[in-house]
Amino acid sequence: MECPHLSSSVCITPDSAKFPNGSPSSWCCSVCRSNKSPWVCLTCSSVHCGRYVNGHAKKHYEDAQVPLANHKKSEKQDKPQHTVCMDCSSYSTYCYRCDDFVVNDTKLGLVQKVREHLQNLENSTFTADRHRKRKLLENSSLNTKLLKVNGSTTGICATGLRNLGNTCFMNAILQSLSNIEQFCCYFKELPAVELRNGKTAGRRTYHTRSQGDNNVSLVEEFRKTLCALWQGSQTAFSPESLFYVVWKIMPNFRGYQQQDAHEFMRYLLDHLHLELQGGFNGVSRSAILQENSALSGSNKCCINGASTVVTAIFGGILQNEVNCLICGTESRKFDPFLDLSLDIPSQFRNKRSKNQENGPVCSLRDCLRSFTDLEELDETELYMCHKCKKKQKSTKKFWIQKLPKVLCLHLKRFHWTAYLRNKVDTYVEFPLRGLDMKCYLLEPENSGPESCLYDLAAVVVHHGSGVGSGHYTAYATHEGRWFHFNDSTVTLTDEDTVVKAKAYILFYVERQAKAGSDKL
Repeated sequence: MECPHLSSSVCITPDSAKFPNGSPSSWCCSVCRSNKSPWVCLTCSSVHCGRYVNGHAKKHYEDAQVPLANHKKSEKQDKPQHTVCMDCSSYSTYCYRCDDFVVNDTKLGLVQKVREHLQNLENSTFTADRHRKRKLLENSSLNTKLLKVNGSTTGICATGLRNLGNTCFMNAILQSLSNIEQFCCYFKELPAVELRNGKTAGRRTYHTRSQGDNNVSLVEEFRKTLCALWQGSQTAFSPESLFYVVWKIMPNFRGYQQQDAHEFMRYLLDHLHLELQGGFNGVSRSAILQENSALSGSNKCCINGASTVVTAIFGGILQNEVNCLICGTESRKFDPFLDLSLDIPSQFRNKRSKNQENGPVCSLRDCLRSFTDLEELDETELYMCHKCKKKQKSTKKFWIQKLPKVLCLHLKRFHWTAYLRNKVDTYVEFPLRGLDMKCYLLEPENSGPESCLYDLAAVVVHHGSGVGSGHYTAYATHEGRWFHFNDSTVTLTDEDTVVKAKAYILFYVERQAKAGSDKL
């Protein structure tokens, strides 16, 4: 949005003497000394923590309004308001009076000048630190050994994603998808919309009114984000351009409140699928499918039109059988799916940890069995029997008619009660290797011995008690090693830690060759 308060609030000019030392992304709040999400006031250059930490940036704005309470409106407009501040990590500008992020600038372009100055400070600090580390490594064999030791706890080759204000739900999904090799490689190999040369090469793009809002491409920004990951950068990547496009084409995700990671994943895959069908980057859909004939040819699952890499990788087909209990009439229909949402059986919902002794541990197989077992529909779901010509009691059963290359399983941890949405915090045991889906197939005899076995590629975890709060992180395997992705922080971890996680979304990749005999 365009903010009308910039001229009265943006008063500082780029001057290193006015700012703290070090990189802006690690500046500390002047009140609580937290270095998480530092925001700088564009009136007085003071640094406070953002709205999702301890909220001292907002309190700074509120305190500045008290002396003006008895002044006339004209006097308020003349005096600086301390209403506008800038996120020192993403360089986004926020106005507390508008209660929104803004895209316009002052007539003198002061916002952009401050933004570029902060970015230069960040880059110079990073460059100096990298140069210092390189010298230490070159001059000391001891440091080389220490680096190897540290490599057991720190993921040096992986790149984190900056949190742009409660965007951990997006970061966890992006990191998970980036570790699904076949899916990720498809996007990384697509041609870029434009090749930036000369002075603009490698520079960060900031969306302002002059750039316009038309012709945004989710596929292109998704491609850029995937290309930025796994390049060994020590600095976390800021996906603000992708987030901008998400805001434009997915209105449900506008704002900076916590969102549901599963809901975001479905919207993201659906919109990527739709955009790929229409062609992009000057490349027609037919040309894209020809380049990926192996994917499109083997895929028979078309969701909302023609096949794309989304349906080729994640697409499966369910058979839904409904039987009338009065006349025995059977109705069958086939439903394409990109993921399966599984209930946690009610008998396990009070068992929160693996080590509790009150009964057996809930397993992923229990959830899959609950999903596919025969069940009688309740009174609110009566089946309209075409033979009886009225709604009748009936049974329902799901079979999997076609398994996808990547099986995405969503555990339904959030349930609505009369007044609020509660979280089911039950631990669900899941295998890292050898998830066998053969017993859930409609025609298991037509599948090969290895085609029904899946190995875990990534898992998204929700920490906290509610869907509108808490925090999302992800575990994913890359080249045989497990990593934990927590926004900007990426660390190496081990299998024992992964299997203890309370999974929310699980990504299983179809096994291509025989590798052991582990089964669920």
